[in-house]
Amino acid sequence: MATEGPLAGRTVALPETRMLDVLAGLLERRGARIWRCPMVAIFDHPDEAAVVRWMQAFIADPPALTILLTGEGLRRLLGVAERRGLTQAFHEALAQQPFLVRGPKPARVLKELGLEPRWSAVTPTTAGVIETLHGLQLAGCSVGVQLYGEEPNLALIEALRAAGATPRPVAPYVYAAKSDDDQVVSLIRALDEGRVDAILFTSQPQYRRLREVAREAGLPDALERGMARTRVAAVGPVVAADLERLGVRVDVMPADSFFMKPLVSELVRLFTGSDAPADC
Repeated sequence: MATEGPLAGRTVALPETRMLDVLAGLLERRGARIWRCPMVAIFDHPDEAAVVRWMQAFIADPPALTILLTGEGLRRLLGVAERRGLTQAFHEALAQQPFLVRGPKPARVLKELGLEPRWSAVTPTTAGVIETLHGLQLAGCSVGVQLYGEEPNLALIEALRAAGATPRPVAPYVYAAKSDDDQVVSLIRALDEGRVDAILFTSQPQYRRLREVAREAGLPDALERGMARTRVAAVGPVVAADLERLGVRVDVMPADSFFMKPLVSELVRLFTGSDAPADC
């Protein structure tokens, strides 16, 4: 770990799970001390049969449009196809499908398959997806919707129905608790005591897990005080909007590239007024 750098002496809490080591490394090379507390893990949906039925219908009767909200969801669908011997048929159906993606991550997975989205949301949010849909003629059409975890996204589903479309949603994965409650309680107390300088959120379930544990442990006021005194960073507008809806002030967010390196650069700028080195 670096002992010098623009974040030397700062303690940064990371609720991240999948890319925890990568994000921690970016911060440690800038001198930060890392408080690791992964909040959630991602698993395939336990009702895989329902996902298979959706996939079989997708292959037999492709929708007029498919909306991809996350790259993780498309990867999970590809995994189900491989396990169930549907890879070739699913790939062939995907190759004929027009896609609307919420943001760059599903677009990246499509690119790995040699595919491109036809439309990208005007902003990488549900509201941005709905705004993009306004320019499309969907009356009488079926629309595939790959959901974000198990969140039913009623706003998007109702917008499709209002446009005369028939939504065909699928939830390929679920979130589950990762850190045990004692670890999460320790983080809440550290936030409240001012022992954490910043906390970085990279997905919506992370703060929701913090709130859930705080409520169960009788610490909601401690969490509220801790979040108020700690600098809060969000990886992108979806996470930032969710935090703000839950009453959390977001101090920093990348302007237009919603990935970990820009997030770290923004945190450095917040504490020092200068950018992090681009090659770190």
